[in-house]
Amino acid sequence: MSLRDSLNTIVKSVDGSLAAIIMAYDGISIDEAVVDQSEFDMQLLSVEYATVLKEIKRAVDVIKMGDLEEVSIATSRTCVVIRVLNDDLFAALIMRRDGNIGKGRYMLKLKSFEVLRELS
Repeated sequence: MSLRDSLNTIVKSVDGSLAAIIMAYDGISIDEAVVDQSEFDMQLLSVEYATVLKEIKRAVDVIKMGDLEEVSIATSRTCVVIRVLNDDLFAALIMRRDGNIGKGRYMLKLKSFEVLRELS
């Protein structure tokens, strides 16, 4: 299964999904699947969250609480679930606030193994 197929599976199976993106920590998008061309600039959103994720990852390293696995960011309009794939990449699922966040987290975790296989 290709990266795009894995991302499409995630967004099609989770109610409220807007997009799923695989990104590097420097903000470069590796691949994406967009379900809803919403008013959000998905690329800008992802780049900004990559910056935030780098800072969270650094803080986790400083306090030595283990490896960062997942971060969720909820706003009044969206919920973004970010899953760390490796030291260089992460996957993000962007959903409407009323989306199925629990299933989104599950699918992102489940498909992250396929994504890592594709990247190897």
